[in-house]
Amino acid sequence: MTDRDVFEYALLRVVPRVERGECFNAGVVVYCRARSFVAARTHLDEAKLAALDPAADVTGVRAALHAVEGVCAGGEAAGQAARDDAGRRFRWLIAPRSTVVQPGPVHTGLTTDPEAEVERLLDLLVR
Repeated sequence: MTDRDVFEYALLRVVPRVERGECFNAGVVVYCRARSFVAARTHLDEAKLAALDPAADVTGVRAALHAVEGVCAGGEAAGQAARDDAGRRFRWLIAPRSTVVQPGPVHTGLTTDPEAEVERLLDLLVR
């Protein structure tokens, strides 16, 4: 039997009009402490965005989603979080916020391959 590690994940939700609270899933952030792994994958459904807010800033929403991917990747793409470890970057990303891109609740699971979990969850919960 292959060892499985605990991982945590949160969905990234797009809330085009925060005052209305309507949202849809546009990405996932996965963190596995045992492997010092954090990654995000995003997929913006522009038709859903337009349905909830025809005047939404598609470029701005896409930039916010890519920024999350950058923070997870670390290095220069992470900006001020560049020196933080994977766990600190994950915790910062999942902190509640009142913006167009918001993290959902954190869930847990077991995995042998955190990278594969990111893709699996994106396909299962976002696309």
